[in-house]
Amino acid sequence: QVQLVESGGGLVQTGGSLRLSCAATPRRTISNNAMAWFRQAPEKEREFVGSISWNGGRKDYADSVKDRFTISRDNTKSTVFLQMNNLKPEDTAVYFCAAGRSSYASQASRDYQYWGQGTQVTVSS
Repeated sequence: QVQLVESGGGLVQTGGSLRLSCAATPRRTISNNAMAWFRQAPEKEREFVGSISWNGGRKDYADSVKDRFTISRDNTKSTVFLQMNNLKPEDTAVYFCAAGRSSYASQASRDYQYWGQGTQVTVSS
């Protein structure tokens, strides 16, 4: 059973930055899996933020975060990151890390098998 634990969320002002981390246990269990970040704002559906293939060769982003967010991974540490720059109030949400059913990145939540508990990101105006 893979467990994902997110960290790095918090309160930041508009224009600020945060770096989210997602650590998987047991170690090396996600080395062959695509990984992704999703987010869910209050009273809204969960939405795709960014994904990365198993070796980092392909990355995809939602249009709303493109050029501001960067997804990366370190398979030696079984950790995935989401660097968020130039944050906006509309980025406020709970951010979830997810491990895919395959090696190939997808924007569909149904293609992800394991999910973390989420970390809160709040951007004040």
